[in-house]
Amino acid sequence: MPYWQLARMDRPIGSLLLLWPTWVALWLAAGGWPGLHLFAVFTLGVILMRAAGCAINDFADREIDGHVKRTATRPLATGNVTPKAALGLFAGLSFAAFLLVLTTNQLTILLSLPALALAFCYPFAKRHTHLPQVVLGAAFSMGIPMAFAAVTGEVPPQAWLLYVANLLWTLCYDTFYAMVDRDDDLKIGVKSTAILFGEMDRAMTATLQLLVLMALVLIGQRFGLGAIYYLAVTAIAALFAYQQWLIRNRDREACFKAFLHNNWVGLVFFAGIFLHYLFN
Repeated sequence: MPYWQLARMDRPIGSLLLLWPTWVALWLAAGGWPGLHLFAVFTLGVILMRAAGCAINDFADREIDGHVKRTATRPLATGNVTPKAALGLFAGLSFAAFLLVLTTNQLTILLSLPALALAFCYPFAKRHTHLPQVVLGAAFSMGIPMAFAAVTGEVPPQAWLLYVANLLWTLCYDTFYAMVDRDDDLKIGVKSTAILFGEMDRAMTATLQLLVLMALVLIGQRFGLGAIYYLAVTAIAALFAYQQWLIRNRDREACFKAFLHNNWVGLVFFAGIFLHYLFN
């Protein structure tokens, strides 16, 4: 079904990469299980907004996706979905997500507005800056302050530390993703961090991973997390090292595998938080 494909429901990796840090934020804010209402609101909201983001992304890229090997079969590129229908899907999914947010509190509702703006702007950023992955990271991280706002009615400083850590992580794994398309993007004039970093891509992604690990240690200190959490951080360091090994030759398939592998990073991160509160 073309609309299912447009919303990328057949490829859940994007939703998972959004869900892990959002769930982490809910657990940290609540000191454990956040309750069924907020868990459902944020889980469904993430899935809806990721789908909406894919719709507007394909709308923005409708003239170039056909020239990129990986995206040539997307519904807008093949003509199976019209641009007007893609905009309609974006609006409908965003509205459904907003209805969910309305069941929370005023601060969370207010934070949903820049979240929506970032989701809309990201696809167009690649036309004007080599840092669209930063915009994506900012968009992918908005569930974090929203989760704290929904649980506690405020966004404490340590929540923004988690926001920055997630932004850096997103910047890293989306650079892996951009490395897959780098040759095609250079031909059609699309900008990315993979192009910006050039031959320094491996060093830059490794640096980003190191910064993420440092931020995770600080998060553990700020939230008073224990040994189980730091064991998870150690495992994440090993996963990052494996990703660097994968991209060593900059092979397209290997870079894409490194991108997908970040689902394990998110799972381990959440598991460290979940188990900490389960046994404390």
